[in-house]
Amino acid sequence: MRRLPIYFLIDVSESMVGEPIQQVEEGLATIIHALKSDPYAIETVWISIIVFAGQAKTLVPLQEIINFYPPRFPIGGGTSLSKGLGHLMYELRRNIVKTTYDRKGDWKPIIFLFTDGAPTDDTQQAIAEWKTNWQRASNMVAISFGNEADTQSLGELTNNVLAFKNANAAAYKSFFKWVTDSIKTSSVSVENNSTGFELAKMDDGTLSKIDLTKKGIPRKYVDNNFVVLAAKCQNTKRPYLIKYRKTISPSGIEGFDTMSYRLVGGFQVDHQYAELTDEGGLAQKINTEELIGAPTCPCCGNQIGFAMCSCGGIHCIGDEEESQCPWCGNRGRYGVGDGGFDVTRTQG
Repeated sequence: MRRLPIYFLIDVSESMVGEPIQQVEEGLATIIHALKSDPYAIETVWISIIVFAGQAKTLVPLQEIINFYPPRFPIGGGTSLSKGLGHLMYELRRNIVKTTYDRKGDWKPIIFLFTDGAPTDDTQQAIAEWKTNWQRASNMVAISFGNEADTQSLGELTNNVLAFKNANAAAYKSFFKWVTDSIKTSSVSVENNSTGFELAKMDDGTLSKIDLTKKGIPRKYVDNNFVVLAAKCQNTKRPYLIKYRKTISPSGIEGFDTMSYRLVGGFQVDHQYAELTDEGGLAQKINTEELIGAPTCPCCGNQIGFAMCSCGGIHCIGDEEESQCPWCGNRGRYGVGDGGFDVTRTQG
């Protein structure tokens, strides 16, 4: 039986922390549940999940639907699209069965690329390799989860670049149903010896095709849609992220708006955060005057989840007289100063 390989290449950068990554987890579980009850998909579809942030890894190797169980998704630092693409190409070379004189190989693999922002690295070499070796040998659909994604890079990978809009629970449900239906129609197509690649009809309120003839946003190496700060819990030493979303507000002066970043929340991350983070990434600062709100600690519940040590490390503090920085081990008393101060942000 010829296989129809489906690869999910998923951005798990810091800006995906919180509701977006939870919705992706739930959505993938819904897809798998639906495909396991579809007779065409059971016969042909094999699925793999690759995640990328500052680094990339295979979360689930290519396997039959019947044996597939949806994983928990990690979070990492940065959005290295080049490493995500490189790892995808490595997996394709390793797993795809090619047609030979005496054997029919796999159908063209289908790749669903999910990303919510802009690459934080130089993608030119990886994109050139993709164009040379895999652009015609596979079918890619790139879905932008962000309002300001780098459509220039995505458009170099594929003509199927879509924007996911209205990111509420109902929209996520509709979106993952579309992905499921697209896989189902493709599996029916291969069973009927057709092309093997047919996207389902899109709901214009949820998905729309991006006009690639329009000029994309300039390439950049920090995702400015969000500000994310890396922190540690003083009590448990566990890492967590503080996430802020860009907000544009009227300034009161005609023709001018003000930009700030409003708190989304604090979120625990696991040991895989360090594994998926590019430690050599570009360090950027932001002043706390631009940040609105501060979280409690998501690890231990301390009421102040945003305190900064003299070493620059961000951590939580409680009502103790003297606190210890979990980054450098220094002890000291914390107070409130006048004005803002610069903090190191992640690449997002």
